[in-house]
Amino acid sequence: MASGKGGVGKSLITANLGLSLARKGKTVIMVDLDLGGSNLHSFIGVKNKHTGIGGYIYKQAENLEECILPTEYPKLFLIPGDSLLPGTANLPFFTKQKIIRELQNSVADIVLLDLGAGSSYNTVDFFLSAWSGLIVTTGEPTSILNAYSFLKTAVFRLMLRSFPAKSSERAMVQEFVGTKIEGGEGSLYDLLDALYAVNPESGLNLKENLKKLVPRVVVNMGRSEMDLQIGKKLRDISRKNIGIEMEYLSFLPYDESARNALIRRSPLIELSPGSEFSRKLDILASNLISRLKGEGPELHDGDVEEL
Repeated sequence: MASGKGGVGKSLITANLGLSLARKGKTVIMVDLDLGGSNLHSFIGVKNKHTGIGGYIYKQAENLEECILPTEYPKLFLIPGDSLLPGTANLPFFTKQKIIRELQNSVADIVLLDLGAGSSYNTVDFFLSAWSGLIVTTGEPTSILNAYSFLKTAVFRLMLRSFPAKSSERAMVQEFVGTKIEGGEGSLYDLLDALYAVNPESGLNLKENLKKLVPRVVVNMGRSEMDLQIGKKLRDISRKNIGIEMEYLSFLPYDESARNALIRRSPLIELSPGSEFSRKLDILASNLISRLKGEGPELHDGDVEEL
C-alpha cells in the first residue's frame, strides 16, 4: 500500500482491508513499513509496546515471525513498526532485502504492507516486492501528481535493478532517469529498444517484467463524480506515457466517521458496518482475493541507492 504523498488514508485502508480479508477466511499479516512514522497499530487497536520492524532491524528479534502479533480479530495479525527507535527510517539495503525475502516466504495467505509516503528507494523497493501493489490517491491535484510520480519512479527502479551493478545497461537507465518522458525527445520505448540492442536476452527479460507489473490504484475519500474519474485518468496516463497497465481497483467514498474510528482505535468497518465506505471496502477485498498473484520480480543487488 503506497502513495505519492501523505494524508491519503493508507493506514486506514490497510487496517480495514486486512480485517475484511480476514473475515473472508484469509490469514492476513499486516506489516507497518512506514519507517520513521508508523501508526498502523492505532487503526487496529493494538498498543505500541511490542517488538516490531525496528526491533528486528536492531537485532532484538532473530526473524520477523517473532514480531507477529495477534489482534482481537481471528486470522488477522500485525507486525508493528517502531518509529520511536532512532534511525529506523535509515534502513540498510541488505536488511531491506532480508525483510522482503522473509515476507515473501510467509505462511499467510495475504501480506499487506503499509508503506511510508513518497518515493524513497526503501518504499519503492518494498512496493516492487509484488507485481501488483496498491497505490492510494485522493482527488486532490497534488495527490494525483504524486501518485503518478511514484509510479514512474517504481518503473525506473524496476528497470535499474533488472541489470547488474556497473553494467552498461544500468548506466543507460541511470542516464535516462533525469529526462522528461512527457513531451521529451526520447521515450521509455526508445530506451527499451536501446537496452535490447545492447543485450537482447536481458532486454527481453525487462520487457516481460514490465508487462507483469500491473499496479492497482485506489481512490480514497472520494466526494464527487469528478473524483470517481481520477482512477481512470491515472490508468490512461500511465498506459500512454510509460506503457504500464494500471488497474483501477476501487473508489472509496469520504466517511465522516473515519476520525472517530481512529480516536476509538477501532476499524471503521467495525464501527460503521452499514456505511457506504464499508460496503465499497468489502467489494475491494473481494476483488483483491480474485486477483491474487505470485511474488514480485527477482532483482539484482548492488549499488542502487542513488535513485
